[in-house]
Amino acid sequence: QVQLAESGGGLVHARGSLRLSCAASGSIFSIYAMAWYRQAPGKQRELIARAPSGVRVVYDDSVKGRFTMSRDDALNTMYLQMNDLKPEDTAVYYCSIVTDSGPSWGQGTQVTVSS
Repeated sequence: QVQLAESGGGLVHARGSLRLSCAASGSIFSIYAMAWYRQAPGKQRELIARAPSGVRVVYDDSVKGRFTMSRDDALNTMYLQMNDLKPEDTAVYYCSIVTDSGPSWGQGTQVTVSS
């Protein structure tokens, strides 16, 4: 079993920045893919950044140039640096990884951007 613990969400003004963290624990032998999703009120969950193993990160157009996904393998942690935030970025953000145990999800962290 793999557990993901997210942190870093909160309330920020437009054009501000936040960094989300996603710490993985448990039986992790190989990570095949990592991703960040978000779900705004009344909308479906959407993929905003993904990194298949050994391949560069791919971003959704809505966050390209503003968000950066990274990882620290020594800490088993992935990050989402979010800059120039907009009110439309308000959502619950989820991290996800795919390992030998299959897909795992974080519990979600709320990001609210005020105008």
